[in-house]
Amino acid sequence: MKKKRKILFYVLMLAVFGLAIYWILVQGKSLEGAGKILPATNPISNGTVQSGFQRFSGSVMRHLGSSLPVLLLQIAVIVLFTRLVGFFFKKIGQPAVIGEIVAGILLGPSLLGWLFPGASGFIFPQSSLDNLQFLSQVGLILFMFVIGLEVDFGFIRRQAFEAVIISHASIIIPYALGMGLSYFFYAEYAPAGVSFLAFALFMGIAMSITAFPVLARVLQERGITRTKLGQLSLTCAASDDVTAWCILALLVAIIHAGSSVSAFYTIALVLAFVTFMLVIIRPVLQSAYRHYQARNIASSIVMPAVFIVLLLSAYMTEGIGIHALFGAFLAGVIMPQDHVFRKSVLEKIEDVSKVLFLPLFFAYTGLRTQIGLLNESSLWISFIWILVVAVAGKFGGSVLAAKAVGQNWKDSLSIGALMNTRGLMELVALNIGYDLGILTPKIFAMMVLMALITTFMTNPALNLIEWISASRTRKEQAAVNIQNV
Repeated sequence: MKKKRKILFYVLMLAVFGLAIYWILVQGKSLEGAGKILPATNPISNGTVQSGFQRFSGSVMRHLGSSLPVLLLQIAVIVLFTRLVGFFFKKIGQPAVIGEIVAGILLGPSLLGWLFPGASGFIFPQSSLDNLQFLSQVGLILFMFVIGLEVDFGFIRRQAFEAVIISHASIIIPYALGMGLSYFFYAEYAPAGVSFLAFALFMGIAMSITAFPVLARVLQERGITRTKLGQLSLTCAASDDVTAWCILALLVAIIHAGSSVSAFYTIALVLAFVTFMLVIIRPVLQSAYRHYQARNIASSIVMPAVFIVLLLSAYMTEGIGIHALFGAFLAGVIMPQDHVFRKSVLEKIEDVSKVLFLPLFFAYTGLRTQIGLLNESSLWISFIWILVVAVAGKFGGSVLAAKAVGQNWKDSLSIGALMNTRGLMELVALNIGYDLGILTPKIFAMMVLMALITTFMTNPALNLIEWISASRTRKEQAAVNIQNV
């Protein structure tokens, strides 16, 4: 009985209010006067009256071609493709992030645009790249914040002496070699209007970057994170990253300033802001976090505060004249050192940053990388020089410094191979240089290839070092056994 009443109510409701709607429409028709509405027209395309289906399909294509659907399609394609290539690279013994970087390159004109220009034009129309760049920059800001969170200065201090020597050697030696290379490259590869100082300084820093996240991933996958070698390598890479990003921030300030006097004021402002964040904001955040713990304040209040600090710090560094990325990195560094807090923040940000936003950055970098521009033998010879200088400076400098502080040859060579890993951090630096107009498309493509190859070398180089060391140990043991006999 109750069910019948419900059905009766439902039918009456539809009938009464349906009739009411019909009556309103009929009555409203009488309100239409002359000039109130346009006469019905038949859309014409190329002199032909369009059918209803043609008008419908045209409307669908217009909707799909607007900004939001294009961006959604790009995100879906990028995330899917980078994950697939990353999975494949993991199967062949490489960190997944290297595959994701390669996937970004393949989605650009170097492969997709070359083999399937129509598909490339549909998925990545030129008019849509500004939106993709904007989102990729947001992703980089979150990623650099995560990198700042992962820097453990207490850990660095515990191994500061050896780590600082190795780290700074792995910066100054490749930096000097990179500047030397720029002397021979400037006339041919520097963009018009770029000073030798800017070009040389940037070539130096591009040779000096170590990819801390990729290095950490390699150590984790090889199961040596907690070993003496792993701990020292992590410390060197963290110290390297902090130093290199500080140098790059000062370099960007000098280039943006335009003159020595302006550069002085910009650098002074940068130093004042860093001091303010470390000396004032950091203790305030630490005190607020202790208060949060004592009062058990909801995380719904803490996370907005974290994001406000992140965004304002990025905003300030962008306004000062360096990049917002440096502000994001600094915001991560000054967060309370409590392990539980940092882990909680990382869990909320890391997945979105690495799974969704970073692939957009890889794809955007890939869209700017035109390997097809390297269509002359002289360009490939120049690329080989870049690769040789990069490996000799970073690998060689790290090995020499590690040996100088008392490491054995196996660990020294392993540290050199790990510090030679450039990966994502190199791409971030290269994109900054490209945006500043310091790098031409040709030299940008060469440097991106260098970053990929030096990163790809890491695991094979470590395997070779392990094999040589094991062979040497077996031979020494065999010689001892023969002597005992």
